[in-house]
Amino acid sequence: MTDFATATPATVDVVKRERCYEGFYKLDRLHLRHELFAGGMSREINREVFVRHDAVCLLPYDPQRDEVVLIEQFRVGAMGKTDNPWLVELVAGLIDKAEVPEEVAHREAQEEAGLDIKALWPMTRYFPSPGGSNEFVHLFLGRCSTEGVGGLHGLEEEAEDIRVTVWAFEDALQAVRDGRIANAASIIALQWLALNRAEVRGLWS
Repeated sequence: MTDFATATPATVDVVKRERCYEGFYKLDRLHLRHELFAGGMSREINREVFVRHDAVCLLPYDPQRDEVVLIEQFRVGAMGKTDNPWLVELVAGLIDKAEVPEEVAHREAQEEAGLDIKALWPMTRYFPSPGGSNEFVHLFLGRCSTEGVGGLHGLEEEAEDIRVTVWAFEDALQAVRDGRIANAASIIALQWLALNRAEVRGLWS
């Protein structure tokens, strides 16, 4: 007899996959059946999935000064949901070439913030919205010096307009508490650093 409380379904039968839209991002419609917790298979269901490249997000951190580097840029998805669609975020980029996540972290730190990252600390990996997107995020802490960091950055050919600012760690954490920082990657990274800061500073200082 199946133990419903502990048995984990594992079978998915994809009957058909359709490409509904293809641009910089893609949208697919899947016709599928999946195994049920109670046993057996579900009826055929349709699910749309937003197909994206996987992403790398980086929180640059100076352990000597106890400061983090954050960026601000316009985000179209925030329009209509907040008074100000210029969000405070992490350095980030898509894995859209033959690169490993660590290479993307170093490249985006240079492009978006003019930063030379001395070391990377993998924090976690996660799905930001698996109910409708296949995006997978690799989250890193990056060791850097915040001396002289700031100004405007970004690639003109990618229409990037990025302002780089240095924050005392406690100020950034307070901005999470206040809701001024309101995107998942930044909240997760700053909370991770709050939990692991003593260890990080001990090893990186």
